[in-house]
Amino acid sequence: MGKNAWVFKMAMRDFRKNFSKLMLFVSAMVVGIAALVAISSFGDNLSKDIDSQAKELLGADLVLGNNQPIGKQEADSLAIAISEEVNFASMVAFPATGESRLTQVRALDGGFPFYGELETVPSQAESTFRQGGRKALVEKILMAQFNAVVGDSIKVGELTFVIEGELQKVPGQTGITATVAPAVYIPMEYAEATGLIQYGSRLNYQKYYQLSDELSAEAVIKIYEEKWEEEKISSTTVESRRNQTGRSFENLANFLSLVAFIALLLGCVGVASAVNVFVKEKLASVAVLRCLGVSSWVAMKIYLLQILIMGLFGSILGAFLGTLLQFALPSVFADFLPVEVSISIAWTSVAFGLITGLFVSILFGLLPLLKIRKVSPMATLRPGGNEISLRADKWRWLVILSILLFIFGFSYFLLDGWKIAAGFTGFIIFAFAVLWSVALFIMWSIRRFLPISLRYTLRQSLSNLYRPNNQTVSLIATIGLGTAMISTLFFVQGQLLDEVKFADKEDQPNMLLFDIQTRQVESVVASLQKRDLPILQQVPIVTMALESINGLSKKVNDTLPDEERRSRGLYNREFRVTYRDTLISSERLVKGELRRVENAGDSIFVSFDEGYASRTGIKLGDEIIFNVQGRPIKTYVGSFRDVKFNQVSTNFLVLFPEKVLDNAPKFHVVITKTKNDRQAADVQAEIVREYPNISVVNLGAIVETLEEILSKIGFVIQFMAFFSIATGIVVLISSLIISKYQRMRESILLRTLGASSKKVTTINTLEYFFLGSLASLSGILLSYLAAFLLSQFVFQLPFRPVLKEAIVVYLAITILTVFLGWLNGSKIIKRPPMEILRE
Repeated sequence: MGKNAWVFKMAMRDFRKNFSKLMLFVSAMVVGIAALVAISSFGDNLSKDIDSQAKELLGADLVLGNNQPIGKQEADSLAIAISEEVNFASMVAFPATGESRLTQVRALDGGFPFYGELETVPSQAESTFRQGGRKALVEKILMAQFNAVVGDSIKVGELTFVIEGELQKVPGQTGITATVAPAVYIPMEYAEATGLIQYGSRLNYQKYYQLSDELSAEAVIKIYEEKWEEEKISSTTVESRRNQTGRSFENLANFLSLVAFIALLLGCVGVASAVNVFVKEKLASVAVLRCLGVSSWVAMKIYLLQILIMGLFGSILGAFLGTLLQFALPSVFADFLPVEVSISIAWTSVAFGLITGLFVSILFGLLPLLKIRKVSPMATLRPGGNEISLRADKWRWLVILSILLFIFGFSYFLLDGWKIAAGFTGFIIFAFAVLWSVALFIMWSIRRFLPISLRYTLRQSLSNLYRPNNQTVSLIATIGLGTAMISTLFFVQGQLLDEVKFADKEDQPNMLLFDIQTRQVESVVASLQKRDLPILQQVPIVTMALESINGLSKKVNDTLPDEERRSRGLYNREFRVTYRDTLISSERLVKGELRRVENAGDSIFVSFDEGYASRTGIKLGDEIIFNVQGRPIKTYVGSFRDVKFNQVSTNFLVLFPEKVLDNAPKFHVVITKTKNDRQAADVQAEIVREYPNISVVNLGAIVETLEEILSKIGFVIQFMAFFSIATGIVVLISSLIISKYQRMRESILLRTLGASSKKVTTINTLEYFFLGSLASLSGILLSYLAAFLLSQFVFQLPFRPVLKEAIVVYLAITILTVFLGWLNGSKIIKRPPMEILRE
């Protein structure tokens, strides 16, 4: 019999005997592989569908946009069909109930969308809406909120429209967009008659083009690009929208990939833990084989072959489950996706999962498996001397280096950037190092300082944490990382929710009125004061554009080298600014000073938000020329402010001094506070009835909308985090069950020496209580650090440690650990000692 055939036969014989134990090894990696395959398949299908549905995302071949009427263009002659739209935020009212809400009114003319359709109920409403008459299509979320049905009326400005259909879906729009800004479509011919299109109104004009197949939108843009830039007309094509959507969902794909990768890493730790215990039990058998003349490498091949077989089995099972799981992901992300995601088996992702599973099995199984090489035949006489120092084994150090390279390479592949991959790898190493160090420190502390005077059951359970075959390090590292991840998500989500619950605070306003024309300000303020409502803020707002910075216009800026060029968005965006010579409660001066304008010829010094200035490279003393409705105004950057945009206030990126913009075209914002929701509804109805152009925002309703959105985001995050937690729990279960075989010997010896079943059960329960407590507490402490860093440097929120969620996580992990430990011990306690000793 050849050597390889003998190795295979020995591996199969031992495999049958240890199948149940090796199944625990498989379980540690199945969830990670399933998550990897599911998310990878979903990402492939999403990318494919974005490409195939690119025209439906835009609804046209070319879209032009501006805040002024676009008018007739030379490019019109190149189009097969043209459609126009003007959209603006405005209040709409439902006469049947008298209730109103801020919406996005879209006045449409022509056959847009040219690709895809406005999905309505009834389906023919999409076409009958365009056939004349005062008809409207209303977003389904609005219909549901006000219990409206098709055939009811809706008032937009001065006009009342019949609801022709319930709008189900608009090309390129996600469910979240519909929740934040529900749309009401009306025919373009009635836009002026609504009375909402006035001088100073904030309007967006769109022009949609359908081109022939022979003519590309990019070619049209190339012809007219210079002219459109001068007129500040933006252009969007199918290709640019596809790229933009792809970039938008690149972050989602990265997040999902990281979730799968973390789940896989936890599974890797579980693999190493399971194989470590498996190898410890086999050292005596290896010593016997060595006495019979088998080399250490051949002995190692016997067990490596078993690991390979189980790794392949686990990878196939994980790939199968992952393929099934991807059917659920489109419904989970439905509110965030602008396309219909198809479901199909992505064989590339399946193959990727299989190869990864096999590689992980070998790589993480090798670390403990290499101990077999150092087993001496003399170990049959000295079974306690089988432990091999890691420091003395260069091959195991090589495997550790390979593991680190695998983590870096895998994250680089998923995230497509070496800096991000290095940062992620560094964080993973840091997290494991912290948890590993905590475990070793606890073991050392117990061994060094455990009082002999402690009660026997307590002392025995604590001693088990550092005795041979303990699972302290692997459990704290594995469950601690899973606990840290879910705790961080809970903490950060909780803080974000706290930040938007401003309307519940007594010292915060709860109603905002904007788009107030100058001639209406006094009467609106009088109307509010008549109801004894305070005028908390009354702010004028002027719209302007940036003309040049330090003499460099947009055209010159575009010709500069990349390192000197500023973002085009700085020149293309509209600035809405106000003017005053004092700061408000949400602002803090950090550099420079606010300078008044005393005389007509004085230089004008403006104040920028520090964060925005830092992002765009604006510095103190820079000369900036703004264009206010065609009139240039030269200014200088005189100061920077720290602006808290998460507070309910009129916050601005740019602040002008007084006596500069007094005569500029403007609209006004008034902020007040009502006593209750009923008064808020009455005020809103009265203002909208008397001044249709004014938009009233009930901040309480906004909070509810934000909380609904955040709850959806929270669900998605928690759903994805489930993979990591599920893997951590599986590893916890497998590790505890594997440790059962070591605890079995100790428990039987204790019972043989006269210990009662109750005492043995107490020892086991206490041991698992300490394990669960240490693992969950370590993870929670690590999550506090992660949540602090995220709050300070990502969300820029004050960090507030939360106890309620931390206690829930701690109790859940600890109780689960104790319960599993009790299940392990109960089977042993119920059987006679002699029966187990014979086995």
